[in-house]
Amino acid sequence: MKTTVFTKYHIANGAKMAEFAGYNMPIEFSGINDEHMTVRNGAGVFDVSHMGEIWVKGENATALLQRIGTNDVTKLYDGKAQYSCMPNGKGGIVDDIIIYRYSEQKYLICVNAANIDKDWAHILEQGKAFGMREGVELDNASDRISQLAVQGPLAMKIVQKMCEEEEVENMEYYTFKQLQLAGCEVILSMTGYTGSGGCEIYMHNEDADHIWEELWKAGEEYGLKNIGLGARDTLRLEKGFCLYGDEIDDTTSPIEAGLGWITKFVDGKDFIDREFLAEQKANGVERKLVGLKMIDRGIPRHEYKVADTEGNEIGHITSGTMSPCLKVGIGMAYVKSEFAKVGTEVCVIIRDRLLKAEVVKLPFV
Repeated sequence: MKTTVFTKYHIANGAKMAEFAGYNMPIEFSGINDEHMTVRNGAGVFDVSHMGEIWVKGENATALLQRIGTNDVTKLYDGKAQYSCMPNGKGGIVDDIIIYRYSEQKYLICVNAANIDKDWAHILEQGKAFGMREGVELDNASDRISQLAVQGPLAMKIVQKMCEEEEVENMEYYTFKQLQLAGCEVILSMTGYTGSGGCEIYMHNEDADHIWEELWKAGEEYGLKNIGLGARDTLRLEKGFCLYGDEIDDTTSPIEAGLGWITKFVDGKDFIDREFLAEQKANGVERKLVGLKMIDRGIPRHEYKVADTEGNEIGHITSGTMSPCLKVGIGMAYVKSEFAKVGTEVCVIIRDRLLKAEVVKLPFV
């Protein structure tokens, strides 16, 4: 099992550790609800060093990204980030990704931890198949880069204290800068997976210990806390963000998953599965991803069945929890399209009981 540079600190701080994507990762420290509300109201730090980073460079870098991703990379400018996904050629999704543009010939892709090897193989294969061997330089830097996510409404006040030469507190959402933080060269990214504001700090492994120490000094006055992957999941779920392996995978299309907004059918963009996805967009899909809020008392869990009010099965839960903010059971689910309209009453089957739930607009909070 792999470790990150920060694993020793998690263990020293009493984290509940478990395997995730091949890494020994902290699941919780003070408790998921406490950590969740800390991020919603203050500031917390997540170790996300298990995520992958792949450089795409060269004169054909933009063209390759236009081929492998659904979003329109030509809309990016230097210092801008973009959410996208990579279709697999079979109507499903290889992975959802974030693309950072340094220049027209230099991009960084952040990929999910469990998919690093799969994504790397896919990008290499597409680069060769697309006839770009000479025009693209690919570099899997995942093992050389550590990453911390500092999240919450107070997060950027903390990070600003570590950036003496540049104003970062009011950076725009989905932008990034390469700068000096605590005397080290980092990439500061404003994407986030909690919906509460904050940033990601990409750093060289050799700088990680120093940045960790300086972050805690800067965060002391703001009550900075360690946050585990448990709260990361409940935070993203309240905001209706997809998680690869739950809401999206090799069998789900971006149209089914509500990711039509990152699927751009623009002229000249011949991306993988374009024709198939265009047909889905035009003619509709048999199932859709929706948000469910429980009416009856109960917690929808992963793979629980969803039924109509007569008990006929119509879908399944992809992710669910008791919302720490709303104090009610919430979940995301794939249901037959005729049941996907906001306000539709359905049932979640929990211990052989039909418990009422309502289709609601995302995000939950």
